Amino acid sequence: MEEFIAAAFGFPAVVFTFALGVVVAYWLLVLLGAAEHDTLDTDSGSAALGTLGVPFSVSVSMFTAFAWFTGLAGTVYLDRAGLGGGTAVPVLLAALIVAGVATRICVAPLRGFFQPDEPPPSRQDFIGLVCVIRTGRVDDRFGQAEVAAADGSTAIVQVRQTGDDPLSHGSTGLLYAYDEPGEFFWVAPYDSALDPRA
Repeated sequence: MEEFIAAAFGFPAVVFTFALGVVVAYWLLVLLGAAEHDTLDTDSGSAALGTLGVPFSVSVSMFTAFAWFTGLAGTVYLDRAGLGGGTAVPVLLAALIVAGVATRICVAPLRGFFQPDEPPPSRQDFIGLVCVIRTGRVDDRFGQAEVAAADGSTAIVQVRQTGDDPLSHGSTGLLYAYDEPGEFFWVAPYDSALDPRA
């Protein structure tokens, strides 16, 4: 135990011992709700560690833990081998290199967990899109149309229409509103010649 304490509070491991104490205190505050998990997050910090795509708080915590362990293990190993004198700086450099490499390796599979979630597709995404009528008629109680989403996928949706210009099979329509209770779209005749964007 004495050897462990001496190594943990001797140079170079002491640099990482205090840093590890800060990391542990930070995560305890996060667990207690006294701090937010993303308080320390910066893209520049993650870029410096080569861990973009993972929160800086996670990558710096891993880096600190690997550096502390490497510094501690290196100091103890060299002391037991009788090479303790004058090896502090090489152990410090080795700890930094090992921690950098190990952190990059360990965060690589974590990137997918921290990517911002894409909002789920919504029926509201279809409003303003052009559709093709797939039923023989469309009125205020019946009708279906095929519409292409922004990602290229197509869907058959329920449509309803009011007015004197009824849509029929193969007609082009414009989805202009969605009725939540009825779960259908309101559709109007569409003429591409009148589209100012065309």
